[in-house]
Amino acid sequence: MAMYESEHTKFMREMLKAHPEWAEDQLVGRALLWDKKLDLTEQQAIRESSESNRPYPYDVNFDPV
Repeated sequence: MAMYESEHTKFMREMLKAHPEWAEDQLVGRALLWDKKLDLTEQQAIRESSESNRPYPYDVNFDPV
């Protein structure tokens, strides 16, 4: 039984076959935002320093602190 392959997937396979240099560009683009080293201590500090959500701010009796 053949597996379903969407039109978009077929299109992308054909384009990558026609333009093999795009594979390197994809890796460079992905590295900009996604492939980052995680610093767990920095993430913990950010989580601890963030202010918690306040109660419903549209209440008539809401008194901002």
